[in-house]
Amino acid sequence: MPQRVFFEDSSENSSDWRWPFWPLVPLYPYGNRRTLRTEIVKDTVWTFDQVQGIFYVVVPIRMTVVRLAAGGLLVYAPIAPTRECVRLLRELEAQHGAVQYIILPTVSGLEHKVFVGPFARQFRTAQVFVAPHQWSFPLNLPLSWLGLPLGRTQPLPEQPQDAPFADEFDYAVLGPIHLGVGPFEEVAFFHRRSHSLLLTDSIVSIPAEPPPVVQLDPFPLLFHARDRASEVPEDKPVNRLKGWQRIVLFAFYFSPGALEVPPWGNVFAEARQVGDRSRRNYFGLYPFRWKPGWEQSFEALRQDGRLLVAPILQKLILNRAPQQTLDWAARVAGWDFHRILPCHLDAPLLADSRQFRRAFTFLEKPLPTAGTPSAALPEADLELLNRLDHGFSRRGILPAAKELV
Repeated sequence: MPQRVFFEDSSENSSDWRWPFWPLVPLYPYGNRRTLRTEIVKDTVWTFDQVQGIFYVVVPIRMTVVRLAAGGLLVYAPIAPTRECVRLLRELEAQHGAVQYIILPTVSGLEHKVFVGPFARQFRTAQVFVAPHQWSFPLNLPLSWLGLPLGRTQPLPEQPQDAPFADEFDYAVLGPIHLGVGPFEEVAFFHRRSHSLLLTDSIVSIPAEPPPVVQLDPFPLLFHARDRASEVPEDKPVNRLKGWQRIVLFAFYFSPGALEVPPWGNVFAEARQVGDRSRRNYFGLYPFRWKPGWEQSFEALRQDGRLLVAPILQKLILNRAPQQTLDWAARVAGWDFHRILPCHLDAPLLADSRQFRRAFTFLEKPLPTAGTPSAALPEADLELLNRLDHGFSRRGILPAAKELV
């Protein structure tokens, strides 16, 4: 069905977009966050999108809101509760009842956890349920010290049938996967009435075009469309697309094979020629060069919008507990869902349980050794992640990857 999108068009410095707590997790766009609301299932499911990233590598971050059959709303993975975001949610409350439940579905994702306390203070009657095994670094502090409301916050029950929303939702916990400093954990939610699967980070799909929320402010797209620091790309669709494809490669690989960093002397020399136009660059620098063929890396990663487990999860996290991950994937694949709503990149994803389960087949193969081509992703693009995998394991920062027995 057609999806209805809602956002507010106001001045660039609108106070409705302010997020004053951005220094806690200083991610772009810092204290100025716009919100886009999309109706996914009429009068039942909505997504709220903002953007965030590092060095203008921006991707959507998303919360999902579901109307409860008995009235009221459930919020999965809150985003920054700016005035605009809260107002768009209050509009739904006026039609469908108050926010009843707020779900924090991860234990390690600061980009999700940081919003829960401020969000809960905006909706003071809502009960807050969090993934079990919560932790913080460098000190493991009580949740109330992290801003979550005392008396309204509790772990999700071990048995989903014991949750107060069990008549409408099932859920399954992936983890804890122990990684040294703290565990990885994610909770998948299944809304039976709308046949919708809600996920945090485990599955993504890369859209061919820049997502609508990313296009509200095209500067990051145009920034990454340039080939040198002195270039100022024209704001047109082809340049937005070029910037988006490069942003995706940065976000997934950190240092894709088609990227090279020139000598710093050349970088500074070019930066001196840029002048005032570079005031929003990395302190006047653009220390990147893209080799021919980078477009093929994007297409190999995207593969027509397939469901994908992000490379960092493949190489550094889920391969530490392959059987545990596959057991979770099998349980989730037992649900009758028709769409997936992840917290990042594209949504909704029109996909079923077979497509979901297929995304985890990388765990069923013997782990590739150095120099062995990967059947799924280009080995040149995975080089940095492979080095991190080896280095972290050798130094004991992460446990060694495992193969299925």
